[in-house]
Amino acid sequence: MTQMTYHERRGEIETYFDRTAVQAWARLTSDAPVGRIRATVRAGRDRMRDTLLGWLPHDLQGLRVLDAGCGTGALAVEAALRGADVLAIDLSPTLVGLARERLPESLVQGNNAGSGTGTRTGSRKGSRKGSIDFRSGDMLDPALGEFDFVVGMDSLIHYEAPDAVRVLAGLAQRTRHGMMFTYAPSNPMLATMRAVGKFFPRGDRSPSIVPVATTTLHRLIAAEPLLKDFTPGRTQRISSGFYTSQAMELVRP
Repeated sequence: MTQMTYHERRGEIETYFDRTAVQAWARLTSDAPVGRIRATVRAGRDRMRDTLLGWLPHDLQGLRVLDAGCGTGALAVEAALRGADVLAIDLSPTLVGLARERLPESLVQGNNAGSGTGTRTGSRKGSRKGSIDFRSGDMLDPALGEFDFVVGMDSLIHYEAPDAVRVLAGLAQRTRHGMMFTYAPSNPMLATMRAVGKFFPRGDRSPSIVPVATTTLHRLIAAEPLLKDFTPGRTQRISSGFYTSQAMELVRP
């Protein structure tokens, strides 16, 4: 089976999250009741989001953060409430629109300017709250500028490991302090789910999660010249029923 390139997989992911699964994703990321299986996924994602936020400085005042693959915006909101100026970007315009609708009133009271691909919302001058600039598009777009920190929660898990590392290398060139991301660690359950998924009609499949061995990921990162200034830092695995994801930190020493 031929592996998809980064651009081919990116298009598949955009279609899935913007059209096929948007209602299910909106429900999963809300407080609405869900079934037992999705409840384990929701709990796992909540724990992972708390983990990544915990790795950021507690006071983010004046720092610029990229939420790469922001979905419905939960992580971006928490970072902004701690003072960060967040650029939150996702491939799905529909999910970004939902993120704007869910923005807390405390972050809506300031600027509400913006058009085209982005909308900037923030607090009034003098407040310790930050701002969120929601965008739909590619997280690798150099026009997004530079950042103090980049956070990618479950936004690279659908890409083959070499492509995921190339994405990190692209982001590293515009990151001053550190990058925090997640990957799907190799385990028997993920391997089985991936194998079974191939028997479903292609139109009914979600973009597959691509498991990667931790040793393989570290080797690819060490071999990437554009990541030579970054060192692996903290790591944490979150397992909750049908949700398993590994957080990893890359920092400038």
